[in-house]
Amino acid sequence: MRTRPLAVLSFAALSVLVLAGCSASSTDAEATPTPTATDSSCLLDAQPGDDSDQITVAGEAPELDASVPEGLAFADIQRTVVTEGTGDDLYVGDLVSGAYQFFDGASGELLEDSTVTSPDDSGMVPMLLDASSYSVFVAALECEPLGSTAALTIPGSAFGDDGTSVVLVAQGVEKLPTVATGDDVAPTDGFPTVELADDGAPTVTLPEGEDPPSKTEIAQLKQGDGATVKEGDTVFVQYTGVKWSDGSVFDSSWDRGAPSAFPTTGVVQGFKQALEGQKVGSQVIAVIPPADGYGEGDINEDDLVGETLVFVVDILATQRAVSQ
Repeated sequence: MRTRPLAVLSFAALSVLVLAGCSASSTDAEATPTPTATDSSCLLDAQPGDDSDQITVAGEAPELDASVPEGLAFADIQRTVVTEGTGDDLYVGDLVSGAYQFFDGASGELLEDSTVTSPDDSGMVPMLLDASSYSVFVAALECEPLGSTAALTIPGSAFGDDGTSVVLVAQGVEKLPTVATGDDVAPTDGFPTVELADDGAPTVTLPEGEDPPSKTEIAQLKQGDGATVKEGDTVFVQYTGVKWSDGSVFDSSWDRGAPSAFPTTGVVQGFKQALEGQKVGSQVIAVIPPADGYGEGDINEDDLVGETLVFVVDILATQRAVSQ
């Protein structure tokens, strides 16, 4: 498997380039706000230019067919909305299904077509407008109506001194739920109990006076009927993690206000086990001992070594890995 190119560009790099290219703006790049989930503001709002205006796009998601001409200047980040949709405007934190194509700017070579990573027959893939991990989708789709197709040109300097300029063409088609939508499953005896707030955020209560299990245990709270998560997939989730030692929350996508995405091969073994084989729409609870978490050792406040961890995970979407 190779690294998905869409996940390598930082929000900071995008911000600096966009702000530098906005001649009408006096905003200092150093003053760029920390990216947070929002439903009413634009973080980048990239503008059209001579480069992005030359990208042509035929078809609609999932069968986009873009063409990148030779000789583009790639002076700054530019975005041209090729076709405008009719849905609600998209903002950071939104999760949508749609399609994209990713091109080498120098050669015009197609580097990645989302149709080959779709987990089902629809040909669609999930796209998360996440400024920290998938900032290219923020730059391409934010503050435009759902259904729009955008062409984004990014200079190689955004990727470092030896970076290659790239072009992203993307279309968001449908907003995806940000909570598990599967059918409720009866609680499993011996597991922590879970109560859901109106927005879907879980509160975990540990069983009193019981020792944690010696091996990873997983139970379903909701049974989905979507695509099955496979090894190496990038999975889009909401989750809360709790320490068995004191019941405190140590990490939660809910607290950040938006879903998270990561490959199943990029998390601790117990979390990986909780994801793979599950269907989209499911909610699972996993109790993970140190051996499948962050390792054995003395428990302290500074890390998760020695901790048994409890995760409640809503599985929202999945995308297949790109093959070599």
